[in-house]
Amino acid sequence: MASVGATCPAPDAYWFADYLADLDVLLDQLAPDQPVDLVGHSMGGNVAMMYGGVRPQRIRRLVNLEGFGLPATRPAQAPERYAKWMDEIKALHRGEMDLKPYDSIDAVARRLMKTNPRLPQHKAHWLAQHWAAPDALGRWQILGDAAHKVVSAHLYQVEEALAIYRHISAPVLSVTASDDSLSQWWKGRFTLDEYHERLQAVPTLQHAVIQDAAHMLHHDQPEALARAIESFLGQR
Repeated sequence: MASVGATCPAPDAYWFADYLADLDVLLDQLAPDQPVDLVGHSMGGNVAMMYGGVRPQRIRRLVNLEGFGLPATRPAQAPERYAKWMDEIKALHRGEMDLKPYDSIDAVARRLMKTNPRLPQHKAHWLAQHWAAPDALGRWQILGDAAHKVVSAHLYQVEEALAIYRHISAPVLSVTASDDSLSQWWKGRFTLDEYHERLQAVPTLQHAVIQDAAHMLHHDQPEALARAIESFLGQR
């Protein structure tokens, strides 16, 4: 048992179940006596969906912003996946997976604009100041953990996800962008049609599409997204 006040070592990988447990403890602190409205984007949307099925009594309404989940896997992929997980942990400890530093805040902003061409310069600069910070040498370091880049040792199980979706008791709003991010990322291995097919397992579901937006739809069209969320949350 660790002594009180001991410093925990930095993780060398993350497990999806830990995200659910972290959210559970956070909600215990913020809203212990009432169900909450939960909004999640991308991986956060996937976390929100899974949590909504594991702790259905804790959620009043759930908004999933492009939290697609992952392509289906096969048991035969397990040996290669475990080997890759171990190899990437070794690479992490060798510093080979460190997040790239940037020479200036402007360089960080340009990096954000490269990822999202719709992002205007003034907004990219504002985001950059919250996404990175200067180190002792004046280089701008991304405020993230390289261990998040390590592949999960566990294969994504679609049937497990669907079983959890079926336990969601809250109304769910699935919001997607007009640009099809899944086609760009997975090249046919996982499609938007497959994602919508999976959502049929959710008992109470609504859909919304934000026009002229890509995966970072909250950056591209914040007003339109806010209206869609407010309308959903305000429904009786």
